[in-house]
Amino acid sequence: AMELPEGPKARLDGTAVAVGYLRYLRGGPGRGLELREVRRARRQDIDDVGHKYYLELELEDVLDKDRTVSCTAEVLYPLGSKSSAPDVQVTVQGELRSTEEADQEFYNRIRSLEKELEAENIPDSHGNVPPELEPIHRLAWVASGFLIWQNSTENTQFHLAQVKRVKQVKRSDEDLQFDYVLLLHEMVSQEVLPWEVTVLWHPQNGARVSQS
Repeated sequence: AMELPEGPKARLDGTAVAVGYLRYLRGGPGRGLELREVRRARRQDIDDVGHKYYLELELEDVLDKDRTVSCTAEVLYPLGSKSSAPDVQVTVQGELRSTEEADQEFYNRIRSLEKELEAENIPDSHGNVPPELEPIHRLAWVASGFLIWQNSTENTQFHLAQVKRVKQVKRSDEDLQFDYVLLLHEMVSQEVLPWEVTVLWHPQNGARVSQS
């Protein structure tokens, strides 16, 4: 196992994948998880299997900055497989703040809209997100987390640059549906790519994400 050097360059150690996966699993309109620090990162090369990264991370909820949670993650990039997502296992130590109330409030507000919600360019060119769109932006974090997990290789590091547009789609069931076009910035190649992704969300069931 080798310790990886620190530095401002792209961290090709599975951190973006681990954080993305956690955002997908535990994020929502009322919770935005951010990386506060990487405590440890080491890599193991497993013969005929692939490269595995062991990470110790500290995360914070952007809505509850006083409290951080620790997380350990293992990210395995299987050898020679361009098509399959890295295998991620995460454990969170410590309690995340409950979002039950915020979730219900968001759900009721969206359900009561006369017309389906539509928005674009979140954040705008000055980096601003209107307060009423913050939950929509945090749901985009969940969606981008899914995309980052599913599409990363050992040589990429994606992060969400912007919600290009989002459009709510009326449904006959209880779910809320949002169709997003997300711009993901790939830090190694410096490319910014648009991705289409659909998010179904319900306070009781959390988010389900599918990419087209």
